[in-house]
Amino acid sequence: MKIALAQINTKLGNVPANLEKHMELISQARKQEADLIVFPELSLTGYILQDLSSAVAIRPLPSDPTFAPLVEASKNIDIVVGFVEEDLRSRYFISAAYLSRGEVLHVHRKVYLPTYGLFDEGRFFDYGNQVQAFDTRFGRMGILICEDFWHASPPYLLWLDGADLMLFISASPSRGLTESPKLESSRWVEHINQAYASLFTSFIAAVNRVGYEDGINYWGGSTLHGPNGELLANCPYQEESLIVAEVNFNQLQHIRTRLPLLRDERPEMTLRELNRIIKK
Repeated sequence: MKIALAQINTKLGNVPANLEKHMELISQARKQEADLIVFPELSLTGYILQDLSSAVAIRPLPSDPTFAPLVEASKNIDIVVGFVEEDLRSRYFISAAYLSRGEVLHVHRKVYLPTYGLFDEGRFFDYGNQVQAFDTRFGRMGILICEDFWHASPPYLLWLDGADLMLFISASPSRGLTESPKLESSRWVEHINQAYASLFTSFIAAVNRVGYEDGINYWGGSTLHGPNGELLANCPYQEESLIVAEVNFNQLQHIRTRLPLLRDERPEMTLRELNRIIKK
C-alpha cells in the first residue's frame, strides 16, 4: 500500500479553512495513487485551543457537517484525521478517526494528556481509556496520539493486539537547541520512532504538524520506518509537505523470521508481574 504523510500547518479554531486544506491534500494524494493519507494531531482545529475546545468539538459521524465530506472522500482513499471529539455527555477528547469506504472505521481517544511545561491538556480534555488495534482493508493497524507514544505501554499493547502498522500523529513543539541542525525534540521523537519500529518489528508512520501557533513553533519532520528500523521516507523540517511512500507488508515475514520477538513475547508473564507491582 502507499501512505501519504500530510504534514500541514493549521489555523487555530478555523475548522472550515482546515477542512478545505484537508480536501485539497486528499485530492493530491489520490492523484499520486496513495491508499491512505494521514494528518497530524488536531489537524481540523489547531492545537492550543483551551477555551475554544467546546466551540470546535464534533462527533465523528457521517451526518456531521465537518465529517461528511471526509467520509465521502474516504470512498476512494482511507483517511486519518485529528479533531476534538464531543461525546453524548459533553466531555471533550483529543481524538483521531480512521475513515474508509465511506465509514468511520475506528476512533482513538488520546490516553495520556500532558499537563507540564508548555502543555495544558488535562485542564480542557478528558482521558481516553482504550488502546486497540483494528482491521482495515490493507491489514491490522493502530493509532496513537503524541504523548501516547512517549509511554511504552500503548505501542506495546497495539503490537500484542496485532497492529502491523502503527500510525502516530502529533503536534510536537520545537524545544531544545543542539550543536547539530536538529532540535532536541526532533532528535528524541525520531529515535523513539525508530526504536519502536525495531523493537516491535512493525511499520511506524509518524506525522507531525508544522508552523506557528500562539508563538509556539512545530517542527514537522514526519517519518515512515520499516520493521527493521529502516527510514523509508521523511518530510522536511519547518515546512508543509505531502510525501507518498510504499509499505510492503510482505517484509514482516522476513524480519519476524529473522528476529522472532513477537513469537517469543510472554504477555502472561507481563500481566502477572504488573499485577504484583500494582498490589505493592
